[in-house]
Amino acid sequence: MIWLKRIGLMVLGLAVIYGIGWVVEATVSDYVGRIILQCGINVILAVGLNLINGTTGQFSIGHAGFMAVGAYSCAVTVIGLEDALAPQLASLPIPVAQGLVLTAGLLVAATFAGLAGVLVGAPSLRLRGDYLAIVTLGFGEIIRLVFNNSDRLGGATGFSGGRPLGLPIYSNFFWVFSWAALVVVVMVSLTRSSYGRALAQIREDEISAEAVGIPTTRLKVIAFVVSSMAAGIAGGLYGHMNGSVRPDDFKFDRSIDVIVMIIIGGLGSISGSVLGAITITVLLEVLREAQQFRLIVYPLLLIATMLLRPEGLLGRRELSLGWLKTRLRGGAK
Repeated sequence: MIWLKRIGLMVLGLAVIYGIGWVVEATVSDYVGRIILQCGINVILAVGLNLINGTTGQFSIGHAGFMAVGAYSCAVTVIGLEDALAPQLASLPIPVAQGLVLTAGLLVAATFAGLAGVLVGAPSLRLRGDYLAIVTLGFGEIIRLVFNNSDRLGGATGFSGGRPLGLPIYSNFFWVFSWAALVVVVMVSLTRSSYGRALAQIREDEISAEAVGIPTTRLKVIAFVVSSMAAGIAGGLYGHMNGSVRPDDFKFDRSIDVIVMIIIGGLGSISGSVLGAITITVLLEVLREAQQFRLIVYPLLLIATMLLRPEGLLGRRELSLGWLKTRLRGGAK
């Protein structure tokens, strides 16, 4: 009965997302719709990074590298499947064929990004301090330069599968927010489990966690891999929203953007990561016409946050109806 209830809730959630997407796509402009999709993709990135930076207390600053791995692997998979299974896909309804191909591509993207997370995290997470930040920073830049100099993947001009119109645009409201909801649910379930409590103990005091028998290195690697897989999914959705994958889309600035999202929202809070991702995405669009002020606004925003709200918008709290009722009652008094 529990599984039937969960399946029913999942179907209901997908139906709600589909309905909202139908309304959004019918009422908003393409520009606003693109911002909404970018919000969903950034939610996946921020919630994923929050697991390692917020819940576990490590510091990764190379999330764009894992996003790039996911974007390229998803694009190659989608193009390969469409070429290899063209007759079979043509016999299916277009939305179904597109959904199957995109889902396969995103699963491959999560797999390759997770493998990259193992390669980066397994040796570096045995160390303490800032070593992880240095390693992930180097990985992000190395993987970007590798793609930038790979002629088979388009080099600096990007990968479009040899198609004049670029990659197929499969990332719509339904798929972006369905995957965002899935990632959020996985992160919530993980943080509320015994593994999540162990990760929180590692964040508070790694030495005491080791003393009580918690396998700190193994759990940190698992958290890092899960975070990397989320970044890979976000990269795949991003590539099929843009219609191309370019190395310049995954510069160090993008990693900093995601870090700012989780700091503004509150390190350790999944709700805060969602709120921070939406806030920063909208802010970046507002500043698009004044890019020269971006490096001024960001530091001022961070300074103001540290002075006025050092724990972020939500701190480590999670936004829920019970929490809102308590806050409203406290405000009313």
